[in-house]
Amino acid sequence: MPSWENPLITIIGEKCRMCYACVRECPAKAIRVVEGQASVIQPRCIACGNCLRVCAQNAKEVRDDTERAFSLLETGAPVAAMLAPSFPAEFADLTPGRLVAMIRGLGFTWVHEVAFGADLVAHMYRKLVEEDPERRMIATACPAVVNYVCKYQPQLMAYLAPVVSPMVALARALRHDLGDDLRVVFIGPCVAKKGSHGESAQAGVDAVLTFAELREMFRRRDLEPESFTEDDRFDPPYGGFGNVFPISGGLLQAAGLQQDLLSGEMIVAEGRDEFIDTINEFDLAHADARLLDVLACHGCYAGPAMTNKETMLQRRTRVSNYAKNRLAGLAEEQFEAIRSAPEQYKDLNLYRAYVADYQPVAQSATSNDIEKILEHMGKHRTEDLLNCGACGYDTCIDHARAVYEGLADSDMCLPHTIEQLREAYDELEVSHRSLEEAQEALERSTKLASMGQLAAGIAHEVNNPLSTLLLHANLLLEECDRGSQTQDDLETIVDQANRCKRIISGLLNFARQSRVNREPTDIGKLVQKVLHTTAFAEDIEVRVRNEFKDPVADIDGDQIVQVLANLINNAQQAMPDGGRLSISLRDTPDEVTVRVSDTGEGVPEENMDRLFDPFFTTKQVGMGTGLGLAVTHGIVKMHKGQIAVESNADHNAGPTGTTFTLILPRHIEEGASGPFEAGAK
Repeated sequence: MPSWENPLITIIGEKCRMCYACVRECPAKAIRVVEGQASVIQPRCIACGNCLRVCAQNAKEVRDDTERAFSLLETGAPVAAMLAPSFPAEFADLTPGRLVAMIRGLGFTWVHEVAFGADLVAHMYRKLVEEDPERRMIATACPAVVNYVCKYQPQLMAYLAPVVSPMVALARALRHDLGDDLRVVFIGPCVAKKGSHGESAQAGVDAVLTFAELREMFRRRDLEPESFTEDDRFDPPYGGFGNVFPISGGLLQAAGLQQDLLSGEMIVAEGRDEFIDTINEFDLAHADARLLDVLACHGCYAGPAMTNKETMLQRRTRVSNYAKNRLAGLAEEQFEAIRSAPEQYKDLNLYRAYVADYQPVAQSATSNDIEKILEHMGKHRTEDLLNCGACGYDTCIDHARAVYEGLADSDMCLPHTIEQLREAYDELEVSHRSLEEAQEALERSTKLASMGQLAAGIAHEVNNPLSTLLLHANLLLEECDRGSQTQDDLETIVDQANRCKRIISGLLNFARQSRVNREPTDIGKLVQKVLHTTAFAEDIEVRVRNEFKDPVADIDGDQIVQVLANLINNAQQAMPDGGRLSISLRDTPDEVTVRVSDTGEGVPEENMDRLFDPFFTTKQVGMGTGLGLAVTHGIVKMHKGQIAVESNADHNAGPTGTTFTLILPRHIEEGASGPFEAGAK
């Protein structure tokens, strides 16, 4: 069965947070991300386990062999456990003897050291080097390295050392000693051992457990360390220098091969980047290297299935200390057995062949294809190619090529996504401000409508008796003696009654729901008319800046005169000590704009939101009713226009003064609705 039909590593979608760490760390680029969902491309996976090591969300899942191991133990057939020599780096909480005892407690008949298989393999490498010193080889102790060569560098398969791994060597030795009916279970830190490019099945390894799975078996059988003795021992055959195999360069030491930095014949490489670069640069014509000792990890003590969270140095030290103490504790007859092992097992077949599983990387994308994808990701210039690696690919072009091949999404580009989010935020901010303005305008319109109804009722009820009062006061005034106190009193009554009439008139203007009688009107002439009929104090300077290209607009001239008169009178009253009144006239094809500015004391910030409220005024008692701006607001609203105000009352912030901006549509269809007014800003 192909390995991808029984996947070794899968991704749990609901746990994946799309950090792209697995994409970045996968040397085979076997992680596909499509529509926000990551998955493992099983045929391309070399089972190095880097994705497990870097996944902080534990979203990667390895095929579990614990049930397979339990089934083997329940058959009644003899089952041997083979423990990888990196076990001291994992089980820092257990002595070797107690660990062996607990494994026996699970039901294993024998517990053996894979270090012995490493000794046999090391002897094979030494033999190959001695037989042909010019032979060039890539060590094959690491199954992930073998997978990589067979899948991505098949032209180098001839240089793979034709030697089985230590796991397979020990399995064959045990079957040689204990019979073919033996069941064998390997326990180690390596995910690739579960696949091993078909090697496990060929060697008859019945199950491969990680250290994490072994701990799970202990937990399910309720095996506690305190229940076992520390004096248990591994079963023979015993390992020697093979115990240093988990450490980078351990193969060379176990084989007695010297790494000469000057000659460069023996090369040691480890880790994702180093092992890929070393293999890819294995130039058959020019390289001096005779043997590449390459590991996909930084040594087996750093394997992806390790659960011990100690530092790399601490784990490495535990392995080397165990190897040193183990060799020191061996009896002479045990040393002799180790030295004679190659001769004892000389008939054991430790050779293997390799089958190509070529996974070519598509190169069908043209430069135009790549350019279009890059532009879609917001990369229009060379300086836009940041090559930040946040997407999991080394360069932006690699990312674009992966998008073309269907292995990645364009939105994996973090800088482009951030820029899109920033633009979306800006658009939302504009929309939010528009909604706030619309809400303010709606609230103001509702309030004005309610107050208008109230004002209309009051005005009509008060107007009739007030007219009668004023009539009789004038009649009495005509009949009274001139210069008498009665004349003074009656004149006061008439004056105050007329003031009440003006207030009532303002209320009616504010409350009226009259239609706008639009007709083409020259707004420039309208402004001049208002200025001509307004009496200005001598210390008021009036400036008009007419920039109209077309001064004619469809408006109700009488109503706009009232608006202009209100704004101009308010500006003059805001400058009791004199100042400058400026009127600016501008237009566009669709709108006309009138700005009325003064250099008065300005409006305090706390009053800005109330300027268009009825009966609100900052003038002294008797100087205003607080209806002028409310009426102005209503007229502008009926014209489907906008009115806004800017003011500064803080001398420290610059010149004080107030500017009202009136914007009216030049033409508007009958029944059409205009924009919400800007309101007091």
